[in-house]
Amino acid sequence: MSVPRFYCPPPLPLSTNFELPAAAAHHASRVLRLRITDAVQIFDGCGNALDATINHISGKCVILGNLQTCMAQPVSGLRIVLAQAMCSSDKMDLIVQKATELGISEIMPVQTQRSVAKLSGARADKRAEHWRSIAISACEQCGRNDLPQIYAPQELETWLLSVQNSHNHGSKFILLPSGATQLRAHSKPNVAATLLIGPEGGFSADEANISLQTGFVPVLLGPRVLRTETAAIASISALQTLWGDFN
Repeated sequence: MSVPRFYCPPPLPLSTNFELPAAAAHHASRVLRLRITDAVQIFDGCGNALDATINHISGKCVILGNLQTCMAQPVSGLRIVLAQAMCSSDKMDLIVQKATELGISEIMPVQTQRSVAKLSGARADKRAEHWRSIAISACEQCGRNDLPQIYAPQELETWLLSVQNSHNHGSKFILLPSGATQLRAHSKPNVAATLLIGPEGGFSADEANISLQTGFVPVLLGPRVLRTETAAIASISALQTLWGDFN
C-alpha cells in the first residue's frame, strides 16, 4: 500500500515537528482516517519531499514528526509544454490531471474560434486555480514532487506571437489531420517540446495557418482523428516514450 502524500506550500519544515496545513489535515484525519504512528510523505511542489510519521491527530490538527529527506526524483529527459485549446470543463479537468501524471512541465490553455468555453478576467484566474488544485491532487496520487506551471487562458494568436521567437519552447508541434508527418519521424528536441492541441471542432484554417507561420510543425499520431482530450494525453505519452521519462 502506498504512503499517503500531502502537498505543503514551500518551504518544507526544518524542525522535528510540523503541523499539516488545514486542507491536508482534514484529508488526513477525516477522509483517510489516519492514526498516530502512520507513515506519510509531504512535498512542496518544487521537487522536494519529506518522509514523516503522525505524532498527534485530533480534529483539524495533525502534527508530524520524524521528518526525513526523501531521495530526489529523477528529472525527465524532456521538458514538455502543452498548449491546449479550451474545451468543456470536464475534459479540461481530465487533461490537466492526466498531463500532470505524465510529467508535463507547463499547461497553457488557449482560446480558439471553436472553443466551447470562453473565459477572461477573474473567471479565468479562478479556473486556473481550480486546475492547479487538480494538478496538486494528481501529484499526491502519482508520487510527483514538482507541480506543473498552469496559466490563465490566453487568446491563441496572442500566445502564438509571444512564443514565436522563444528558445524556451524548443521544438513546436501542432496536431493536424492533414499535411503532417509522424511524430517519430522528427529528431529529439534539444531544450523542450511544445504541443499545440485543438478544440473539439478543430482549428480553423486561419488558426492552423498562423500556427505554421509562427514555427509550429504539423504532426499526427496515426490514421484516426482523436478527441481533444485523447490527443493531448496520447501526444504527451508519445513524447515521453520517444525522448523523455519512458525512453
